[in-house]
Amino acid sequence: MPFARSSNLSRRQFAAGSMALAGLAVAGKAAQAAGEVNLYSARHYPADDLLFAAFTQETGIKVNMIQGKAEELMERVKLEGSSSPCDIFVTVDAGNLWRAQEAGVFQPVKSDFLSQHVPAQYHEPGGHWFGFSTRARVIVYDKAKVKPEDLSTYEDLADPKWKGRILIRSSNNIYNQSLLASLVEHHGEAKAEEWAKGLVANFARKPEGGDTDQIKALIAGQGDIAISNTYYFARILGGDDAELKKQAENLAVFFPNQGDRGTHVNVSGAGVAAHAPNRDNAVKFLEFMATPQAQEIFSGANYEYPVVAGSKVSDVVAAWGDFKHDELNVSALGRNNPVAVKIMDRAGWA
Repeated sequence: MPFARSSNLSRRQFAAGSMALAGLAVAGKAAQAAGEVNLYSARHYPADDLLFAAFTQETGIKVNMIQGKAEELMERVKLEGSSSPCDIFVTVDAGNLWRAQEAGVFQPVKSDFLSQHVPAQYHEPGGHWFGFSTRARVIVYDKAKVKPEDLSTYEDLADPKWKGRILIRSSNNIYNQSLLASLVEHHGEAKAEEWAKGLVANFARKPEGGDTDQIKALIAGQGDIAISNTYYFARILGGDDAELKKQAENLAVFFPNQGDRGTHVNVSGAGVAAHAPNRDNAVKFLEFMATPQAQEIFSGANYEYPVVAGSKVSDVVAAWGDFKHDELNVSALGRNNPVAVKIMDRAGWA
């Protein structure tokens, strides 16, 4: 299957290319020219087109991209084997990055620039993958029904006082799996399962939809608090839907666990593919993602938090103020993922 030759192609073209996961490996080492780098990307944000264009302008290296779901792209890389043209695998959530590492998608990279600029907690200790933006998993609450002093920790969400009040997406969602994986790391499997059962008992409805749907359900009065990644709420506040923004005026963000370990954060990141034909260009791409220019695009165009200290944060996100981050190395979220999924099943988390 031919590579998408430019990051300027339409989303439909990208999707069409990425869905063809037949067992035919790409013949030969495609796109070995010094001026190219080939991405398999499970990110689906318009901000990425800006990132790729900026990288090409800075380095002269052309970005070829195929988009798809993380699991499909991992399988594609495995099927292609040593003939894979993939230079960089990009995805969201440390759980997915860990799964890709376990599947043999990545090779380790040593880069003084990346080690200096990407905090240790946001990259895999062996250099297999690096986080380039972060997102906090927070509580969005209805100010008419909940006071900020009523809120405290993730652990408190299992308290019966929240029965019938919590909106959250399904257990199939990697963001929730990683949140639970963090609790496994901090408290152990038994206590994490006790928490999950308490949380399920407090659901306002059967989980459905994405994080934005939880916020819209909160607006509609179907619950009192919603669990969401920060950028979903920021998109509403910074978006073009004036009516939705007005409806969201009665909502606010709360960062849990500020009195102890800090709020759970996750990453969006990438690593160099195991058989990258353009390895040097792939490393250059990773390093560019940690430059001030790229970090500002992550923040400004998609309302994510940058990983590099001192980088500009979007005005919408900055208005929420600083918060204490959980300093857990995000690789633990992937390592604990299998246990978290089993806990969710036992807890009846749909």
